[in-house]
Amino acid sequence: MTAPPFLTDALLTPTSHGFFGRQGGVSSGLYDSLNVGLGSNDRKENITINRQRVATSLNAQCLITGYQTHSNKVSEVLTADDKPEADALFTKEKGIALGVLSADCVPVLISGSIGGHKTDIIATAHAGWKGAIAGIIENLVTTLKAEEVHPDSMKAIIGPAISQAAYQVGINVYEKVIAVDPSARELFLPETEHEKFLFNLPAFVKTRIKAAGVMQISHLDICTYLNPDTYFSYRRATHQKESDYGRQISAIALT
Repeated sequence: MTAPPFLTDALLTPTSHGFFGRQGGVSSGLYDSLNVGLGSNDRKENITINRQRVATSLNAQCLITGYQTHSNKVSEVLTADDKPEADALFTKEKGIALGVLSADCVPVLISGSIGGHKTDIIATAHAGWKGAIAGIIENLVTTLKAEEVHPDSMKAIIGPAISQAAYQVGINVYEKVIAVDPSARELFLPETEHEKFLFNLPAFVKTRIKAAGVMQISHLDICTYLNPDTYFSYRRATHQKESDYGRQISAIALT
């Protein structure tokens, strides 16, 4: 088996984790090649192989992803058979890789400690602008604190996502975001000729992580839209009038 390439962040070391792109899989066409999105129209057998490659790369027995709906729902994963309907997941079980599917939205990986000496709980969050203003990050961190995770032990990594330069939004998004956080005005660059804004979504998610009380944060500042050979992008596929798009994954595991 060919191991797919992935990025890691030193902040999460030695916890097993990876930010995977679109390379190293078996899918073809629009889904070339490491498409892991069960919601796509790719061949299911290809998706299954791709997901297994991700799990194997992280030395995990299985890979669990949530049914993501831009919600603020958080779910605990207990077994390899769980099928959570949530945009944030956490587990204390070894051998289970938790993954975030994305194709422009912000993936977040979190590790923490209950015992105080080593990482014994991990979590993921899928944060588009809707989920971010709905409180997906805050709900996840609150849940982890309820699990008695030491706040100072929590480490959060923001993975590849659409950059401000490529993320044009309308006045409706601007108004909804600043209604939640007025200071977020500085994260919008106005494009007056179009009555649009360029929104720095990853920076907004970072502010939500900090507001939730997590101080150890790192950001892989990589744009999914502007790197077509490396990452899938929903917005790029839409602009190119493609019929569908693949999803990449960011994943973390206790091994």
